[in-house]
Amino acid sequence: MDFVHSEPTHPGTRAVQGSRDKVPDDLPQAVKILIAGGFGAGKTTLVAAVSEITPFHTEEMLTTSGLGVDDIAGVEHKSTTTVAMDFGRITIHDRLNLFLFGTPGQDRFWFMWDELAAGALCAVVLADTRRLASSFPAIDYFERRGLPFVVAVNTFEDARAYPADTVRAALDLAPGVPILLCDARHHHSVKQVLIATVEHVLALESR
Repeated sequence: MDFVHSEPTHPGTRAVQGSRDKVPDDLPQAVKILIAGGFGAGKTTLVAAVSEITPFHTEEMLTTSGLGVDDIAGVEHKSTTTVAMDFGRITIHDRLNLFLFGTPGQDRFWFMWDELAAGALCAVVLADTRRLASSFPAIDYFERRGLPFVVAVNTFEDARAYPADTVRAALDLAPGVPILLCDARHHHSVKQVLIATVEHVLALESR
């Protein structure tokens, strides 16, 4: 099994299989999507890269009070953290606006998740192959809530690339959960992940 790339390889290539330029008439005008994942996975970067409005961030500087509490292994360069949420918006179609809510990645801020998840249609779990275990809390949370989600592997330059089946096995994902590749810094790549996420929900609802 191969990854579904969120970046077209050449002009005219559809990055998401089954993508349509015409959005089905039964789609709601506004869709709330959660952007979740481990600490340092790139959630804030993703929201900022794709949002057509100035994104709202609740970031604070990391301090010594977090030592021994926050797991920064593998992301020692990170100097800030989201303490409540990130928020952005993107228009996919003239009838479809996506409202993105980025969740805090640290354990001590998980009390925010229930509030952020209220009314969400689906979620994107942003995964870092250098720290795959940090994806488990988000995956477990959405599985317990029955909220559809996709896993988007953020392609960090210094991260080792793994086959999709290896990532699926490592994260113990159900066969129907899509695994995508994503560069959280690039607008088009993120947009294709969001389109794939909405399409995943539509496919589930049409069964």
